[in-house]
Amino acid sequence: MQMLTDQDAARELGLREYGLIPATAGETPVLTDAQTRGALDNLVRLAASLCGVPYGVVNIITHDQQLQIAASGIDPGICSREDSMCGTVFLTGGTTVVRDASKDPRFAANPFVTGEIANVRFYASVPLETSSGLVLGSLCVFSSRPELPRLEQLSLLDVLARQVVELLELQRRTLQLNDALAELERSNAMLAEFAGRVSHDLRTPLTTILGYVELAEDDPEIQPGHPALEYLEHIGSGGRRMLVTLDDVLDYSRVDGKLNRERLSLLAVTAEAARDLGVELGLASGILCEDAELYADRAQLRSLLQNLLANSVNYQHPGQLLRVTVSAEGGPWGMTLRVADNGKGILPADRSRALEPLVRLHRPGDGPGTGLGLATCRRIAQAHGGELTISDTPGGGATVWVTFPAQA
Repeated sequence: MQMLTDQDAARELGLREYGLIPATAGETPVLTDAQTRGALDNLVRLAASLCGVPYGVVNIITHDQQLQIAASGIDPGICSREDSMCGTVFLTGGTTVVRDASKDPRFAANPFVTGEIANVRFYASVPLETSSGLVLGSLCVFSSRPELPRLEQLSLLDVLARQVVELLELQRRTLQLNDALAELERSNAMLAEFAGRVSHDLRTPLTTILGYVELAEDDPEIQPGHPALEYLEHIGSGGRRMLVTLDDVLDYSRVDGKLNRERLSLLAVTAEAARDLGVELGLASGILCEDAELYADRAQLRSLLQNLLANSVNYQHPGQLLRVTVSAEGGPWGMTLRVADNGKGILPADRSRALEPLVRLHRPGDGPGTGLGLATCRRIAQAHGGELTISDTPGGGATVWVTFPAQA
């Protein structure tokens, strides 16, 4: 087995980052998307046409092979690096131009020149060098007849080679993004699994504690005024807050799971969310909703609305009847959900911080909470490909806007 030099090993690593080394030996590399493949084919065709020759290729050079990932005039193929004309010169720097390769000592005995593989005469190649100095291979044009394109034609070949590198850079960034998304999905799955286990492991003993607290509170020997009642009240209050926190953490961890999107009635889902809070829509509760159709995951939309309505209830303006309006309006990009209340509102300086997990503003008179409600809502919006923003409600209060992209 051939041992790689340090230089070859470094290049192989770089080529893998660009997705240019095939997964299985002997196979032609497959570019990540049809748009990139089509763009490379067009650049190669343009390069050959500008130089007035019938053939052009993009060659990727590994430690032992030449891999053609785009070609014009021929089908892309694979050969050994030893037989490659580009493999001889692509690391020497600068553009190589040869009018008749059969008379050039570097190529005269090459099988692409002698007739063993082809009968190349005119040959020109430009190294595909990245901004980091990694040379991926070359953009090459050639002909079976001696040629000598004009200087301006050859200068355009250099421009096209830079465009090839830009496309391959785009592919590298796409692969990095895909890897990051895969890692994020794996991390989120582990987070949800961990949160589920912790929630289960803590819920059982916590429920037992609260059960004993209730039994103790009902004990006839513990009469009003007994000092133990105050202790039991603190234990029960803390335990119930912990149960709410466990539920909020579990909801937050599960947001990025698989979406089951469907067309939903905003009015119907808002009514369900309100009932989860123990109220009905209408003037009596102060929660009103205008119907609209959203394309979203039902469970996540319900969770989002429940969190936003709960915030409106918890942060009411003192001495003022609650008024919350839920609506949505469409645009070319999709729908924007709007939940506006007349509560305390959130100062512009606090809005970014309020969207972070486990952050509470701790204002006088605020109701209980874990600091995960708005953070969960933002993750739901982002999971749908949208975003959540906060603004003022005219006359006082906060308005939360959530975008839901249109159905693909």
